[in-house]
Amino acid sequence: MSHTVKIEQMEFRAAHGCYDVEQRVGGNFTVDIALEIKDDGAAEADDIARTVNYVEVYEIVREQMAIPSRIIENAAARIAEAVKQRFPQVVSVEVTLAKLAPPMGGKAAKVSVTFKR
Repeated sequence: MSHTVKIEQMEFRAAHGCYDVEQRVGGNFTVDIALEIKDDGAAEADDIARTVNYVEVYEIVREQMAIPSRIIENAAARIAEAVKQRFPQVVSVEVTLAKLAPPMGGKAAKVSVTFKR
């Protein structure tokens, strides 16, 4: 058995983008993460040590978002890998990283990528 923990609409200012100006100026991003966690009795025991501390997950995401990437796929993959390394009880992780108001030569609210590991 397993359960899912989701953290949604985390907001960051970061320097991700293929254009030099995006690397210098940065942009606004959101991150959603869903973690499938192996159920080892954490709910019944009411024990945070048996599950994933979402404050620590947020810190992992924040740290990875602070590292500039040319493509958002790279940042999303790093986030997924870092979470899986820190929490062995995570069976799978799904990260959706969205760049808000991307420079596309036209109006778009966001562009996003979803990475599963």
